[in-house]
Amino acid sequence: MQKQLQQSIALILAFVIGILFVACQPTTISQTPTDQPQQSPAQSSITAIPVAYPNQELSASPAQLPPLPYDAGALSQAIDAETMQIHHDRHHQAYVDNLNKALADQPNLQKLSVEAMLRDLNTVPENIRQTVRNNAGGHLNHTIFWQIMGSGGGQPTGAIAQAINQTFGSFENFQQQFNQAGSDRFGSGWVWLVQNPQRQLQIVSTPNQDNPISEGSYPIMGNDVWEHAYYLRYQNRRADYLNNWWDVVNWDEINRRYQTVTQQQ
Repeated sequence: MQKQLQQSIALILAFVIGILFVACQPTTISQTPTDQPQQSPAQSSITAIPVAYPNQELSASPAQLPPLPYDAGALSQAIDAETMQIHHDRHHQAYVDNLNKALADQPNLQKLSVEAMLRDLNTVPENIRQTVRNNAGGHLNHTIFWQIMGSGGGQPTGAIAQAINQTFGSFENFQQQFNQAGSDRFGSGWVWLVQNPQRQLQIVSTPNQDNPISEGSYPIMGNDVWEHAYYLRYQNRRADYLNNWWDVVNWDEINRRYQTVTQQQ
């Protein structure tokens, strides 16, 4: 009996010592990939690629209204001259003026490009962040818009045509989906063809003057569906405007933008 008791005590002591030994060992925590900081969409964008122009981003020191690359009546098959003049000379000018006013006492922000501010709006002080978002976005969006329009229209050719067919099945399917996204945008905004952070073509719609670069995507082409872009001729018939807009799409410029983003990745 005594021998059994001694054996039991010995087992208990061995168990307790084993627990103490394990508890005293240093703890090693293995870091899996999920422990690494995750990039936001904006951080994963290709920030070295200019958006406004082939080799130049938009200056904010100060922001300036770019001239139309054609006569105001040059796109009359889809957009009348009066609409173009009001849209460019008043609306776009207002975005430029409001941006300069917001940055008047922000010399550090003036050193940044418009794209840089929109890629990371958290760098902008909170008290002017929404103003910068609206007006820097409006300036960039319209700068792109004037360039991706021109005489011609028709169907795309070259690399962008091949990419559209591969992604959407056909140009007709792409047109339909693009127009539908523009029609579905409630209120004011834009419809875009972008290359997303996963390097895929995607149709997206943004509200107000938001630009896709804020979400890490590169805008290849976009159509303005604010009422001021079409109301004089089309009134509430946005669908008619969207259909006619294809007659003034500058596929050479859009193809250049697509090649720019694909070749620099």
